[in-house]
Amino acid sequence: MQNIRRRKPSESEPSKPPETNLPDSDDDTKTTQKGPKRESRKEESKKRKENKNKWSCVDNCCWLIGVICSIWWGLLFLYHCLPSSFPQYVTEAITGPLPDPPGEKLLKEGLTAAHPVVFVPGIVTGGLELWEGHQCADALFRKRLWGGTFGEVYKRPSCWVEHMSLDNETGLDPPGIRIRPVSGLVAADYFAPGYFVWAVLIANLARIGYEEKNMYMAAYDWRLSYQNTEVRDRSLSRIKSNIELMVATNGGKKAVVVPHSMGVLYFLHFMKWVEAPAPMGGGGGSDWCARHLKAVMSIGGPFLGVPKAVPGLLSAEAKDVAVARAIAPGVLDSELFRLQTLQYVMKMTRTWDSTMSMIPRGGETIWGGLDWAPEEGYDCSKKKQRNNNTLSASHEESGSYSSQRKNVFYGRMISFGKDVAEASPSEIKRINFRDAVKGSNIANGTCRDVWTEYHDMGVQGIKAVAEYKVYTAGDILDLLHFVAPKMMARGDAHFSYGIAGNLDDPKYENYKYWSNPLETKLPNAPELEIFSLYGVGISTERAYVYRLSPSMDCNIPFQIDIAADEGDEDSCLKDGVFLVNGDETVPVLSTGFMCARGWRGKTRFNPFGIRTYVREYDHAPPSNLLEGRGTQSGAHVDIMGNFALIEDVMRVAAGATGNDLGGDRVVGAPPVVSRCLAENRFFASLMLKPQGARVIATLGQSIWFSLF
Repeated sequence: MQNIRRRKPSESEPSKPPETNLPDSDDDTKTTQKGPKRESRKEESKKRKENKNKWSCVDNCCWLIGVICSIWWGLLFLYHCLPSSFPQYVTEAITGPLPDPPGEKLLKEGLTAAHPVVFVPGIVTGGLELWEGHQCADALFRKRLWGGTFGEVYKRPSCWVEHMSLDNETGLDPPGIRIRPVSGLVAADYFAPGYFVWAVLIANLARIGYEEKNMYMAAYDWRLSYQNTEVRDRSLSRIKSNIELMVATNGGKKAVVVPHSMGVLYFLHFMKWVEAPAPMGGGGGSDWCARHLKAVMSIGGPFLGVPKAVPGLLSAEAKDVAVARAIAPGVLDSELFRLQTLQYVMKMTRTWDSTMSMIPRGGETIWGGLDWAPEEGYDCSKKKQRNNNTLSASHEESGSYSSQRKNVFYGRMISFGKDVAEASPSEIKRINFRDAVKGSNIANGTCRDVWTEYHDMGVQGIKAVAEYKVYTAGDILDLLHFVAPKMMARGDAHFSYGIAGNLDDPKYENYKYWSNPLETKLPNAPELEIFSLYGVGISTERAYVYRLSPSMDCNIPFQIDIAADEGDEDSCLKDGVFLVNGDETVPVLSTGFMCARGWRGKTRFNPFGIRTYVREYDHAPPSNLLEGRGTQSGAHVDIMGNFALIEDVMRVAAGATGNDLGGDRVVGAPPVVSRCLAENRFFASLMLKPQGARVIATLGQSIWFSLF
């Protein structure tokens, strides 16, 4: 077979591609496909470039966090590198030379430590530590569960709530849990890092020679009822023995006691307990206070209760919480953070018996009724505050009284609806809730493990509360008994809220009356002086507009209605809350009335004529951020750093009397009411009668506030 060979082309001949028999249409298709692919690639690359230039929400958040962290670390670096006097230098460059702290000022005057000083902290400001707990609290022995950094709140919230709650039946420790107050000055010098309570006062006292041998922090578990602090911890006995020890080791010089907030009521209870015979009392005898106490300098004392306590018990909120609820709807009523919800807050705080000690006392006689209140004519318009050096001001200043303002019915402490709060008494149709039949149609199982007594009321019981429309101070106790019967059953055993008709009645020897200044007598200590020191010039909660919650299945059924607002800057109604003059927490009526009238001179509440003084401090906010919380604040807690107040306390501790301080210090007394001061005997005689306060209110507008 002949071999067929293919001739190899020479290098000079160009190579030809192999011929194919594909139709012409395929060539056309290839050509058309290459065009779109190139265009799509170009578009994709263009989009990639555009996306690189665009920032997503995550990018923006990361950038913002980075900027904040950079600024923070930069400021922290400067804070540690710059001299400690730099903030003061900048502040003085802006505002002028700062006054010397009271400690420095009084040291230059030659004042030194004289009388021992006892501090009595108020509610929530004292630290609490764990001594025994459940398994979830392992490794927390003697660690603070309240105060300090509050780290356990977000690390193990359910465990924290479980341990901070008390037994709902006894008001004492639940089984297997022991939380006790921190001891020493560190118990309440700072509430949290950087947030002082007693620290500024302690530091200034130290400048004139005070130390722990002549200063004592009377720490106690502020969750308990006052008598139960003795039953469980012997707190009252320890206060008694420490005062006796300090008086004995300081040459017999009597003690100056400085209680703050609820600590004022606690020490009022102590003064009756220490005189009472054992076992109910301390067995110190009727002259114990006369032998051991020089002065009681009450700071922000809620002698007659606090209206703010009512919404706290009713719906676990106040003005700030209600506003926060509106800003972030549903968050405070959801399981977003598991236990940081109002339902769990209510579950916990309703086991704290001390909260019931702040319920307003005296009923309608003190706080007003449907058609009247002692604050009638109060002017809520805000004027520029000056400083604390002015002891009086014209009635045109902030916190004055005017008959030309729109009348506000402050006596209506709770109103369901803005229209009800402003209606005339004859227009209000009320359906009595006291005999309403409660139901159980709100199943506790649907509410997970959250339990409040609202789940036992049912829809009919909740609607009955709203249909009563208006609650005065006389109705508040019945309301709380209706919505929280177990809580109030414990409260009835430890506190009372009335006005005594006959203080010689043997029933008033029971400890439940000892913290109510309207149902007890001051001790037999004629040389003792009692001061009421408090801030003024800040809008303070007095009455509330409520509504039913949109959903009542598991949520708290009542809410402050922040939509109830006049929309006027000078209005007394803001975000569902009616405001009056006070220290942002306690109205002037509660802080000032007893020392201004109820105890002034010899009255049935002060039969031995203990001298009383009122010292007001007009609020002046800090002029710049470097001043921190300010040195002229009148706010309920910030006043603890008020230089004028600290100076008054230090002078009394160094030996001064109330007359040495200049007597009463009154801010902004209206001239028409100031004339009534000359008729003090007339007011004192009225105070001898149970209904005297109501008579005073009928004499004319603001007549109660002759010192306010």
